Amino acid sequence: MEVLMKMWILLVLLSVCSEMVICFSNGDVEVACGDMTPQHGHDPSTKNPPFNIIADKSQFSPGDQIKVTLSMASSEGKHYFKGFLIEARNAENLNEKVGSFKLIDPRISQLLTCDSKEGSAVSHNSESHKTEVQVIWVAPSDSPSSVQFLVTVAQGYKEYWVKSPGPVVSQNGVTPPTQTNFGGSIGAQTTTSSILSRSFTSEGCGSRKSCLRDPEGCDPQNDTACHFLSFRVLRSSGKDDVYLCIRDTDRVEIKAAYVSGRTHPEYSSQNILKDTAWRLSDGVIQCSFRRDEILPPDTLNRFNLDQMYYLFMAHGRVEDGRIHRHDRQPLISTYQTAITGLHEDLTGSRSPLIMKYHGAFMLIAWTLTVSAGVIMARYFKPDWPERNILGQKIWFQLHRMLMTLTVLLTLIGFVLPFMYRGGWSKRAGIHPYLGCVVMALAVIQPVMALFRPAPDASRRYIFNWMHFGTGTAAQIVAVVTIFLGIHQQALLLPAPWSTGVLAAIVVWFVLADLVLEVHRRGFLPIGKYFTNFKIYTEHINSDDKEEIVFVPDENETSSVESCFKNLVLAIYLCGNLGFLTVLLWTISAV
Repeated sequence: MEVLMKMWILLVLLSVCSEMVICFSNGDVEVACGDMTPQHGHDPSTKNPPFNIIADKSQFSPGDQIKVTLSMASSEGKHYFKGFLIEARNAENLNEKVGSFKLIDPRISQLLTCDSKEGSAVSHNSESHKTEVQVIWVAPSDSPSSVQFLVTVAQGYKEYWVKSPGPVVSQNGVTPPTQTNFGGSIGAQTTTSSILSRSFTSEGCGSRKSCLRDPEGCDPQNDTACHFLSFRVLRSSGKDDVYLCIRDTDRVEIKAAYVSGRTHPEYSSQNILKDTAWRLSDGVIQCSFRRDEILPPDTLNRFNLDQMYYLFMAHGRVEDGRIHRHDRQPLISTYQTAITGLHEDLTGSRSPLIMKYHGAFMLIAWTLTVSAGVIMARYFKPDWPERNILGQKIWFQLHRMLMTLTVLLTLIGFVLPFMYRGGWSKRAGIHPYLGCVVMALAVIQPVMALFRPAPDASRRYIFNWMHFGTGTAAQIVAVVTIFLGIHQQALLLPAPWSTGVLAAIVVWFVLADLVLEVHRRGFLPIGKYFTNFKIYTEHINSDDKEEIVFVPDENETSSVESCFKNLVLAIYLCGNLGFLTVLLWTISAV
């Protein structure tokens, strides 16, 4: 039974790593050892190869060394090449690699290990322009009767020749076989894409086809910023399947590829796509294709579509035919979906759940619990002087509880990105470094508190200043880190208003702290303005009335002062929770 599946992908690429693009330019092409085909995503050139490959001997004995020279032969067009791959193979079985190489000029060439044979191939080590390369081939003791040199040469990312035949050398006394000239490239299975007659539309999403789109509910027919993927079943019939829709100047290439983990996609050497078609209008790329649900057993690195999968949709830049890493985190379907199941209008997220928890924990710790703990310690020490919790003053227990919660939330939030990335993130800029500073300061604070001197100790002031300085530094660095973190690729909150909400949280804390500090220093003496006015009548038979002003005693003043601070704290916490709730809701929605 054949299932034909139509997937429409807007823009490009899935899970692409720019380092791998650079790595291929450095000649680390062991992935191409077998078919000698560069992972460029383009068909080899059909022009006559503009280069020669020669050997300084035609006969050899085991252990002999033969100099092999690759050089430019044509003066037309480019008179240089950038990349190359040279191998020696059994002339009677071109799948068998023979012997090993030695380098003559390590500045432009390097040895590769193919099929676990060290030095069995030679490649470039940079994109520098080359006109000639020389290497030494060493004949093994178990060499076949005849050996042929093969070469792949790249003048650019789109212009290259694959597996071009070089000279055949034979063991002494052996008649060399007839050399087969198969031209400058190996024939590749290609398909011709047609032009889509009309734009994609979201009509039928959830009923006639399954759709995944960003922004949610967008229509690609009317919205040029709509990233859209849809698929449907037309009729019955370790690695990730990748389908690329790549703009190449004024046309679109449609490629099947696969990735293993966070690597550059490797293009499939087997053509599995049918009826490919594309459309390019107003800078918007659209492409469609079909493929079978169940593929033949000999199809490499492809999944059958009779199971449930997560769907990824990503887009990024293409430069000179090279796909670059996606600009934003891929949109990932919320749950696994059956490709051949019922039609659904899918939802997705560009932020992994584990990173959402990271952001939420850090926000709660450094915009709520730590600020409440700081206010409690600075301004509520005189309150409840006769009341204790577990043998300690109320303010101290509340302060210690809030700070302990801050450290625990920070610790959990600190670990989550490392679990997600599997190590250190190389693209997060200064954010992870500042996060490490925050984590260190958060741990130092309670350790320092364990060794604090007694309140009446002569050096207590040193601890007080160190505790205050470390805590303030941690709070400032944490806020800066959060500002940087809400615009990281893995947790990209909408700008600029998310930044504005976070700024409002900071300003709200500063205002509350300022009001309480001014009040503590006596510039806002609420108690002094607390008066009771009572009017007494003298006697029933007296017409005189007297207004008497009563000045409150010390206890009444203290009570008013405490009520004022409680009111400020309550207003601050309500506002803070409101701002924080908005940010947490935004995190859950991205």
